[in-house]
Amino acid sequence: MAFEGLSSKLQNVFKKLGGKGKLSEKEVREAMREVKLALLEADVNFAVVKNFVNKVTERAVGSEVLESLTPAQQVIKIVNEELTALMGGTGSKIEFGSKSPSVILLAGLQGAGKTTMAGKLAGYLSKQYGKSPMLVACDIYRPAAIDQLKVVGSKVGVPVFERGQADPVETAKLGVEEARRQLKDLVIIDTAGRLHIDEGMMDEIAAIRDAVQPAEILLTIDAMTGQDAVNVAKAFNEKLELTGVIVTKLDGDTRGGAALSVKAVTGKPIKFSGTGEKLTDIEPFHPDRMASRILGMGDMLTLIEKAQSAFDEKKAVELEAKLRNDEFTLEDFLDQFEQMKSMGSMQDIMGMIPGMDASKLGNIEIDEKQVARTQAIIKSMTPKERRKPDILNASRRRRIARGSGTTIQEVNRLINQFEATRKMMRQFTGKGKKGGKKGKRRFPFGF
Repeated sequence: MAFEGLSSKLQNVFKKLGGKGKLSEKEVREAMREVKLALLEADVNFAVVKNFVNKVTERAVGSEVLESLTPAQQVIKIVNEELTALMGGTGSKIEFGSKSPSVILLAGLQGAGKTTMAGKLAGYLSKQYGKSPMLVACDIYRPAAIDQLKVVGSKVGVPVFERGQADPVETAKLGVEEARRQLKDLVIIDTAGRLHIDEGMMDEIAAIRDAVQPAEILLTIDAMTGQDAVNVAKAFNEKLELTGVIVTKLDGDTRGGAALSVKAVTGKPIKFSGTGEKLTDIEPFHPDRMASRILGMGDMLTLIEKAQSAFDEKKAVELEAKLRNDEFTLEDFLDQFEQMKSMGSMQDIMGMIPGMDASKLGNIEIDEKQVARTQAIIKSMTPKERRKPDILNASRRRRIARGSGTTIQEVNRLINQFEATRKMMRQFTGKGKKGGKKGKRRFPFGF
């Protein structure tokens, strides 16, 4: 995850402060100097860093902090507040405007991830806002750009309008007309990547904007862009009058300074972030939550939202009934695995837990392929074997190992894990003890 290096350094700074009962002005200023270096190393723009550190220092050296019983906590609180303000203060919602269909225009450099983000955005807005989107292909320069948009469109179930290598300005206009004809209420226009110093290409995207009058003009910035993100954002904002920014590839091992600089430089809010390669890996950008993650305070709200979107409420009710009646099967076990997998990688999930230093997870190898092996083993069983694993004798286990391309030891390990899980479930329901009263105990998390 981005900001791991920055997060680790800031946590070390605050750990030093926390070891002292009282703080002097000198100690606060020394800590702020380390914060400044950490931000600069994370590729945050120098002017932005200077302004941020001055604001924090001014507040932190006040008598209210220095004379407090918990001065270190007060300093962390100030840094958290200023970091949140730096990234925009509060989350900024997507605007659809009053016209139908609403038009969203994506702009940015080559390789920033606009085409994939167009698909992610279409899928997200369709699911979360009930929109009926259409994608319009206006990148006529990059080989296979239109084919790529068709692929992502088909994966999220969204139609794509394209006219091959025809004029992109005319294509954008006709795309909006076609969306209106098909009663679509949202158009997302994928444009060609362009350098901000290429006047001809910048004039072209300005012409597309004038032709379709978008409700949102979103600059797509790669989190790995670094210091140049400021120049890119400035140039695009001056030419197009941006309404917001999308930061992509925040899941990468990158410094992520772009996300901290772009709002301060352009005054435009970050509206979304790309957090992975899957088309579901898109999150609304919440400055307060991101600040908490950077400072090692976790992000429980996003974790809860991910869980709510991944777990089917109807299935949860059915699972509760099965657990109470001691009917938990390997099919249910597989279903839980798949729902957990849809929440994202274990590193990302662990990084959202308060107090968890994401950088320390780098040495922990979480074998994502193990989930695939588990799926293969269970799917190699017959429906009867999944429902009644007690019938799995040595002969059946050998057949399952051959069918799943695994070993008998791996099959045995999975069965043992399943039995341990089922035993734990029995204890929750009170069935693990003799004379336990059925249905009297409550499960964790509302079960």
